[in-house]
Amino acid sequence: MDKTPSLTAIILTYNEEIHLQRCLDSLKGVCREIVVIDSYSTDRTEEIAINHGARFYQNKFSNHANQLNWCIEFGEIQTDWIIRVDADEFISNELAQNIKKNLGTMNDNIHGIRVKRLMYFFDKPLKRGGMYPIWHTKIWRNGSALCEQRWMDERMKLNQGETTTLEGDLIDYNLNNLTWWTQKHNGYATREAIDILDEIYNFTNSNLVLSNLFGNAEERRRWFKQRYLNLPLFLRPFLFWFVRYFLQGGFLEGKRGFIWNILQCGWYRFLVDAKIYEACKKSGHNKESLILYFKEHYGYDVTKIS
Repeated sequence: MDKTPSLTAIILTYNEEIHLQRCLDSLKGVCREIVVIDSYSTDRTEEIAINHGARFYQNKFSNHANQLNWCIEFGEIQTDWIIRVDADEFISNELAQNIKKNLGTMNDNIHGIRVKRLMYFFDKPLKRGGMYPIWHTKIWRNGSALCEQRWMDERMKLNQGETTTLEGDLIDYNLNNLTWWTQKHNGYATREAIDILDEIYNFTNSNLVLSNLFGNAEERRRWFKQRYLNLPLFLRPFLFWFVRYFLQGGFLEGKRGFIWNILQCGWYRFLVDAKIYEACKKSGHNKESLILYFKEHYGYDVTKIS
């Protein structure tokens, strides 16, 4: 009798040969099946996935939410539970053991499971500066969740039931260099600027995870982010950096913490604001002009994320 939990992992990939084997190895004995949804990689991603026994599909990438929901709808997943794992992530031994021990005994009213994300930077974990623990709903009952439609910061949204937690870490440990990181975050900044402007100009009618100061960790995080977005452009990155680096102890991480906070909490957040400023300046704060701006300059149709 197969004692592997009735769990399928969904992994989204694009040129992830340096990460994928590590991710797949961490899921051995934890997942009954692994489904890889690839965006037409040109490296050894397909070979690694197939050699590991994963089901491998290719689908044109538009955003993470669409790619993930495409797999949920068309991936022919038969297990009771699903876990979302990025290719540059892997699960800790503690989390693996808790999944195997507890997943099959969850109460019927539990439809989502939140786990802690642990970020690595310069080969060591970041545990200060508000970086740990950050809880995300990464495991859900089959049929009970879809990924919310956002350009950035998308989360799994349950359509029924309650959530619980499992101890152990989902480790986010990217092996690429800082040049890759800054290029990636330049793209993220554009998409996050669109998300923020969408809240103002209502480009889309997205059904988002609720924000609630007294809700779960994800709802609280959204609540604080909305308060952040109410602050003036260009002032808020400096305040955010100050809170993360000094009040939440990012400085205790040494040089790594200094670099991380300057880049992630300072430079990245400032870049998002600068892109918002540029878009509004060129478009005269006009909704239709903003839609045209992102179409002409970035190729994004901001009205059709779903």
